[in-house]
Amino acid sequence: MSAFADEVRAIAERYPDPRSATLPALRLAQERHGWLPPEALREVANALDLTPAYCKAVASFYDMYHLAPVGKHLVEVCTNLSCALVGAQRVVEAFESELGVAPGETTTDGEVTFRTVECLGGCGYATVVAVDHRYRQDVTPADVAGIVEELRG
Repeated sequence: MSAFADEVRAIAERYPDPRSATLPALRLAQERHGWLPPEALREVANALDLTPAYCKAVASFYDMYHLAPVGKHLVEVCTNLSCALVGAQRVVEAFESELGVAPGETTTDGEVTFRTVECLGGCGYATVVAVDHRYRQDVTPADVAGIVEELRG
């Protein structure tokens, strides 16, 4: 039995149904691997007595799980209604221009993965951009070059 499986089982004991530990187990696996390759899904499945297909189905539903490798840095722009109304699309276009990639892609040097997401929960501070899981509020296209420079520096 692996240390990972022991950790997942300890989490599962907190819940009346072990399947309830799927999300935290996927988070642990992603922290170990950087993303959720097939072997990570198998590790989670084995620890919780589930199938890898079930784990992949759960992971594919949520934006915070990565089923493909991601860059060293992660930039996510909220495109939900509140952000869209104040110009999220222009922020997306500025990131595309600065990074040279479209949403869902990683820069050729593997440094930055750029994504759009449905909602980051900061509707009163739109446009919200998460940079390595740290929120930036009221982002405008004029802010993007500085954000990318910080990432590259």
